[in-house]
Amino acid sequence: MPAPVKLSVVIVNYNVCYFLEQTLLSVRRAVEKLGQPVEVFVVDNNSVDRSVAMVKQRFPEVILIENHDNPGFSKANNQALRVARGEYQLLLNPDTVVEEDTFLRCCEFMDQHPDCGGLGVKMLDGQGKFLPESKRGLPTPWVAFYKVFGLAALFPKSRRFGRYHLGFLDKDETHPVQVLSGAFMLMRKAALDQVGLLDEDYFMYGEDIDLSYRLTQGGWQNYYYPGTRIIHYKGESTKRTSVNYVFVFYRAMVIFARKHFAPQRAGMFSLLINMAIWLRAGVAIARRFWDQAWPILLDALIIFVGMYFLKTYWERNHKYVPTPYPPQYMLVAVPAYIAGWLGSSYLSGAYDEPTQSSRIVRGVFIGTVLISAASNFLDAWRFSKALIVLGGAWAVAAMVGRRLVQHFIQYRDLRLSERRQKNIAIVGSEAESRRVRHLLEAAAVKARVIGFVSPTEEGANAPDGPEDLLGSLRQLDEVLRIYALDELIFCGKDLSAGQIMARMVQLQQTHPDVAFKILPEDSQYIIGSSSKDAPGDYYALDIELNLYKPQQRRAKRLVDILLSLGLLIGAPLLLWLQRQAGGYLRNVLRVLAGRRTWVGLRYSAPRQGSARAVLSPADRAEAETLPLTEATRRRLELLYARDYTPTDDLRLVLQNLRGLGRE
Repeated sequence: MPAPVKLSVVIVNYNVCYFLEQTLLSVRRAVEKLGQPVEVFVVDNNSVDRSVAMVKQRFPEVILIENHDNPGFSKANNQALRVARGEYQLLLNPDTVVEEDTFLRCCEFMDQHPDCGGLGVKMLDGQGKFLPESKRGLPTPWVAFYKVFGLAALFPKSRRFGRYHLGFLDKDETHPVQVLSGAFMLMRKAALDQVGLLDEDYFMYGEDIDLSYRLTQGGWQNYYYPGTRIIHYKGESTKRTSVNYVFVFYRAMVIFARKHFAPQRAGMFSLLINMAIWLRAGVAIARRFWDQAWPILLDALIIFVGMYFLKTYWERNHKYVPTPYPPQYMLVAVPAYIAGWLGSSYLSGAYDEPTQSSRIVRGVFIGTVLISAASNFLDAWRFSKALIVLGGAWAVAAMVGRRLVQHFIQYRDLRLSERRQKNIAIVGSEAESRRVRHLLEAAAVKARVIGFVSPTEEGANAPDGPEDLLGSLRQLDEVLRIYALDELIFCGKDLSAGQIMARMVQLQQTHPDVAFKILPEDSQYIIGSSSKDAPGDYYALDIELNLYKPQQRRAKRLVDILLSLGLLIGAPLLLWLQRQAGGYLRNVLRVLAGRRTWVGLRYSAPRQGSARAVLSPADRAEAETLPLTEATRRRLELLYARDYTPTDDLRLVLQNLRGLGRE
């Protein structure tokens, strides 16, 4: 008879290898502290970022379930829960870090509270700030209404409006709560056997609310327990600020309402939620557009104002016949000039970081030449070549000047083309400090490492100590202030997760602008996150990929548009060549809309935010030879991404004309 298992840990992973590694390292330490039998499951939803290989190599004790598709969060968790044997069963996100005593304290709490069906803990973001979703109320129609229309955010501590995150409850005290977070959801197996597993109607989001509600309906109590903490890096599996997140999250709430509320209430709730979906989606689109458009719009406004004064000066002092230009000059011609200058500048890289004046000059010069040439063919709109040239000079001055002012306000210097280096300190041993430096250099991170802080509380700056030793752990606050640090990197080999979290919580209160990252033990990734809504980021030993450089991304998008227009015109002829004719026109329209790209990474993990690819660089080689292994496909895609030029896309599309209808 197998020995009884105290705890089963279930982690569902999808393309977050670097975070999963850190999570499993923290789980391993927490298991050792618990001192009782534990089984750890990783369910991988068809990742293509070497997650599976990493788990097999570094964590042989883990029970690995490999899916060959992505069935969603609920189904993947249930795969493990159906075979898990633990008295307590934990759903844990792959972008979390648990303290060494987390499992011990939580199991002790469950032992002492036999009515506890589910348990959640205090969660911190990557900067050590408390995450309000650590404790939640049931999203009844009114509670959901207050959240989706922003009243909960305006009045977070109100007993009426703040019930979604229970902001009126002390985050440092234990409370019965209605809803637990799926990022850390510890449940009693007896309770799960009674109420059932996760509802598989939810693909992602909402399943934790549903299961929490069923636990309370089954007579069990859910608790929020702040006696231990975890870090939860947010935004990795899905980008929370995206339109897709808005639709998936709020539609999950509609599924919940239809399942658990009376039909008449569910109908009204569904109406309100769908109104909120479109409102929030519109806001998300507008915000994304504004973030990208405001620098261009500001440049356009400054240039337009300058052109008005240039026109007035020219017509009064230099025009052969000193009469005003017609109104259409400012209303039509000048906006067209500005569009030409800014469009050419954008393609030249004027809006890429770091700013380079040469890109602006090149872009405006090309734009001026094109505007002058075009005006020769339009007699009715040929006003003054001198104003076009003077306008181009003013456009350069305005665009460079605006950036200089903005740069000076932010950095107090005028070195426009130089990206300000971050000041970084390392908290760890001298040996780990050297390893961090090596990783930063290999990843070409623009940063200046000031030195390292000893992971012990005493013995700082001894006379025979290393020159770059800045102080001890107890002097960390002073080190941050003296050296004006932008970032701290904690070494997981020298500090426990509990120590790191304690320092993050303490320092974010006095130094809110300092970023925190962690180097897990024996890892090649330095991991962190700037806010609860930002995706986690990391420094890694990655090859610089030409595909993701801003200039090449713009060129790739231009090639996609031109190819799509050509394929649309040639559709009557090309449709006969397609293996999947039905997908041909759909793909053309998707590429035009930016939802697809003709050529890209299909077998490797694409960068977040990249459009899905219709074709892969591996397709042509596979058509000419035997089927390729996954490793060979990824290697071909890596070579494509590393050495990318727009002509590669043209060549690959022409070579794979019969496959353009692939879904």
